[in-house]
Amino acid sequence: MIATPREAAAIATASYPGRVAVIDIGSNSVRLVVFDKRSRCPVPIFNEKALPGLGRGVESSGLLNPEGKRLALLHINRFVTLAKAMNVVQIDLVATAAMRDARDGKQFAGEIERLTGQKVQIISGEEEARLSALGVVTGIPEADGLMGDLGGGSVELVHITKGKIGEQVTLPLGPLRLVEATNGDMDAAQRVIDKQLEKLPWLSEIRGRTLYPVGGTWRSLARIHMEQSRYPLHVIHEYRVGRRQAEDLAKICSRLGKKSLSNMSGISRRRLDTLPYGALVMERLLRIAKPDRVLFSAYGLREGHLFSSLNDDAQHADPLLVGCADLAGADGRFGSVSEELDDWIMPLFRDEDENRMRLLVAACLLSDITWREHPDYRAEQAFTRVLRLPVAGINHGERVILAFAIAIRYGATRDVSYMETLWSLINDDDAEFAMRLGAAIRLAYSLSGGASEMLELTSLALRDGRIELHLPRGSETLFGEAVSRRLEAVGRAFGLPVAVV
Repeated sequence: MIATPREAAAIATASYPGRVAVIDIGSNSVRLVVFDKRSRCPVPIFNEKALPGLGRGVESSGLLNPEGKRLALLHINRFVTLAKAMNVVQIDLVATAAMRDARDGKQFAGEIERLTGQKVQIISGEEEARLSALGVVTGIPEADGLMGDLGGGSVELVHITKGKIGEQVTLPLGPLRLVEATNGDMDAAQRVIDKQLEKLPWLSEIRGRTLYPVGGTWRSLARIHMEQSRYPLHVIHEYRVGRRQAEDLAKICSRLGKKSLSNMSGISRRRLDTLPYGALVMERLLRIAKPDRVLFSAYGLREGHLFSSLNDDAQHADPLLVGCADLAGADGRFGSVSEELDDWIMPLFRDEDENRMRLLVAACLLSDITWREHPDYRAEQAFTRVLRLPVAGINHGERVILAFAIAIRYGATRDVSYMETLWSLINDDDAEFAMRLGAAIRLAYSLSGGASEMLELTSLALRDGRIELHLPRGSETLFGEAVSRRLEAVGRAFGLPVAVV
């Protein structure tokens, strides 16, 4: 993993330029995502989904749904037209279970190609599983446990060990297929699911680890849980639920009818038919594999598809730092001041662990992110923006720490109203770290005005139980009233006296 702002910026700068589009042709949905570029932390700039139900009837007839084909052609042609209008440099059409399994899948791919002029790649179940697992690793580099990607026609399961992909399988347990195979009988569906899962002896290795669910149906379960628990941060990626809670929720949802489900917040009406079966698959998977926790991933096949095309340096880079460097490059006033800033505040944070050092580097990269905003609102805008950044490699507590640190950098205090509901996601030690980090960065900007050469003239030190600001001889003019106030604020944050030497 990269560890410095300069390395992060180099990886971000070396990303493949030009927008890229991925059209994911699934059993139930067809989705277009346009990414800003191929990079370690790609940002979706457009995302649209349709639900033509292409795979309805494949289980019984062996053929794609005729109406689904008509609607899919309509939406895919629209998506290709939109992507071209956005000046993408590449359009990838990736088809999964329905077109893979239907007898007329290849024929339909030919129809799409003739209509759009774009090649359709029908991927195998093994490749679908691999790409979905790569997507999880893209967003959670040290993922360790079981990736499950539930589509309309199949579920892909992959054993991941510390970011490395192991055993994998694709099973015909998608909601559309289960409905047809069991005529809507939930008890029969449970028997079908259990029979398939019991064929996988390696699921026993997941006990006590983590399940990483991927797919829209399972994300709906995360939204339901967020609403019911009044969770304060509506970010699906890395949303964490204990196994017992997830199992209970999935069991309840698997037994509810459409009317009851429609009264629950967080569920799209278009998912009402498939959600009970998707919930049943999760409940049985949790019961058999017995992970300790469920950690939802917003990254899946499409992100894995992009990740697989990157070089080794980019694949092994830290997605949080690359994403922050990308944002800094787009929004910063003073170029790459983050490296000097990182070096300048480092003497105060040498005892912090590796994960906090990542957050420190990220904060330095983001330290000038809202300079364009109105001065009265910069702190709050910075907090909100950082909290919801479209970056990976960061959990919800870390999002709060980083957002709070940048808000402090812009002059916020601990008692700001926008932190009220979020204190539950971090502990007091985390809050102190954020305040210290934000105060140190604020001092650096006050002293230097954001100019790196000004930072190079001065230094900080932690010596003999006090914080020292070192100024070169004859440069007392650098130490004005604002610098004095902010040096005192650093001292209060650390609970230490300060001195200018």
